[in-house]
Amino acid sequence: MRVLVVEDERRMALALQHGLTAEGFSVDVAHDGLAGFAKATDRTYDVVVLDIMLPGLNGYRVCSRLRACGSNVGILMLTAKDGEWDEAEALDTGADDYLSKPFSFVVLVARLRALARRIGSRAPQRTVLGDLVVDSAARTCSRGGVPVPLTPREFAVLDHLARRAGEAVSKREILDEVWDSNTDSDPNTVEVHVSGLRRKIDAPFGRAAVQTVRGAGYRLAADGG
Repeated sequence: MRVLVVEDERRMALALQHGLTAEGFSVDVAHDGLAGFAKATDRTYDVVVLDIMLPGLNGYRVCSRLRACGSNVGILMLTAKDGEWDEAEALDTGADDYLSKPFSFVVLVARLRALARRIGSRAPQRTVLGDLVVDSAARTCSRGGVPVPLTPREFAVLDHLARRAGEAVSKREILDEVWDSNTDSDPNTVEVHVSGLRRKIDAPFGRAAVQTVRGAGYRLAADGG
């Protein structure tokens, strides 16, 4: 899941970025309302974590502008005040959910996943390719009924390939989708994670689902290999 965090407190933004990345999310950060609005309209995100008190444009105005331009991205608004008027205004301007500071990180992650389920993903929650099952909602993978443990980043790569099963997907697209935009990722990073996937979902089962498409990238076999 791709998340944009719009938070002007840099230590808070960095902590959220590190924590959500560790949970398997792809995270971008903006530190003011104008930059947040620009990123939210320039790239595709599943959820925006939006602080209310922002320089440039406050969170309410960012939210209302996104809705006015037709964006249906999930918006979770962070309120510094624990007041019903702030919460009501957040919802009235188009936010899907809110969380008052200080908040539990565990609760934030749960809220983000619940919000993503409510607004619907860009692909089926559960992809079945032969005996390979990729469950985007539960973030699990199995082969022939046998659970296959993957790292968060390996799962994110597999999930993206599964959404495009049967199609050639370039390394650059995988980098753009799975890694955040502030990371200077080398295409070799994708190769490392694809190799890890092959060792885990293919080799032990005598399969060849993750295929190299010369000059184009990688393809996940539609029949599971």
